[in-house]
Amino acid sequence: MRRSRSRREAILAEVARGQADVDQLAVQFGVSASTIRRDLQALSAQHGVTRTYGGALLGPAFVQDIETSLVARRMINRAAKAAIATAALAVLRDGERLILDGGSTVGAFGQVLGETRHLIITNNMPMVPVLAAKPKIEVMVLGGAVRAISMATCGSMAEQALRQVTADRCFISADGVLAGRGLCEASAEQAALKSLMMEQANEIVVLADSSKLGRASQPFWATLDRPWTLITDAGADVAQCRLMASKGAKVIRAE
Repeated sequence: MRRSRSRREAILAEVARGQADVDQLAVQFGVSASTIRRDLQALSAQHGVTRTYGGALLGPAFVQDIETSLVARRMINRAAKAAIATAALAVLRDGERLILDGGSTVGAFGQVLGETRHLIITNNMPMVPVLAAKPKIEVMVLGGAVRAISMATCGSMAEQALRQVTADRCFISADGVLAGRGLCEASAEQAALKSLMMEQANEIVVLADSSKLGRASQPFWATLDRPWTLITDAGADVAQCRLMASKGAKVIRAE
């Protein structure tokens, strides 16, 4: 039952982004088309979506800036996130101090960190046991209030701890990345902590799959006002990548 709820939440997020074809959703989530139809029917009964021939539309009870849980986001664009995580390894140097924020794409990066030696500062709670199990990695956890939907800490206590450290790089994600503006998030606390993470690091690396580029669906912003690196997937829109580059980004497309 929990798996069905998580999948339906992720499907709802995909419908909000414009992906509403039953067959494509079935491939993406690794289930049958009939399972997707049942999921859409359940969402329709909850007024989340309006069923159409072969798919669905977002219903009036939900808005485009719906925030989904970490569990649901892990199920979306998994191949792209894995490719981004592998590409991010190539920019690392042994012995660097790293800030890793919350989110599924940064979480994928944490999973593939191997034998290199790092001090990692993070607010990403599910990633802590993964990193702590790696013998050459030292972990510092930013305490604070835990947002259940993202399983990441934020707030004044996390910010106070972060002000006491500096890092070589921060690896950061977002609900959307807009050229010339920055990273959007669902809460002011998240945006404030991301801004501070970028301030405390010498270099900024944004990990964002192609669905996040040009997206401005959330109301709170962390400004990107200095040179930064964007690592995205091979499916990223070329025009968006060029626009990001024109606004100070070094763009890496993970093959």
